[in-house]
Amino acid sequence: MPHFARRLNFETRSHHEVLDITSEVNRVIVESGVTEGQVCVYTPHATAAVAINENDDPNIGVDFLRALGQMVPEHDGWLHDRVDNNAAAHIKSAVIGPSETIPITSGRMCLGTWQNIFLCEFDGPRRERGVIVSIVS
Repeated sequence: MPHFARRLNFETRSHHEVLDITSEVNRVIVESGVTEGQVCVYTPHATAAVAINENDDPNIGVDFLRALGQMVPEHDGWLHDRVDNNAAAHIKSAVIGPSETIPITSGRMCLGTWQNIFLCEFDGPRRERGVIVSIVS
């Protein structure tokens, strides 16, 4: 089973941010030459996540971050805040998860019409957030 992987780096500009990384993942798929298989998009950070969501209305990202903020409020007596003051970021990251796996058919990701891949920043801004794009065919 052939395997192809690349690390992509992104700069985040806000404490909480949803960054569309779909075009960069597509570039890696094209570079790989894989036409049938799966792509896994993974972030190796404990305060970031990867999600698939709507790509048409940028308010979805705003609503997504607002909902997470309501579910996991910042500095709400979290014990980890005593260590480095970012417990809510760790919790949000764990809830959303570090990766998504998408089938590839005819050289294209099988995303729905309104779906894209997003890197979710919960503890930014960061000069570098890594994302590993791993493809198997």
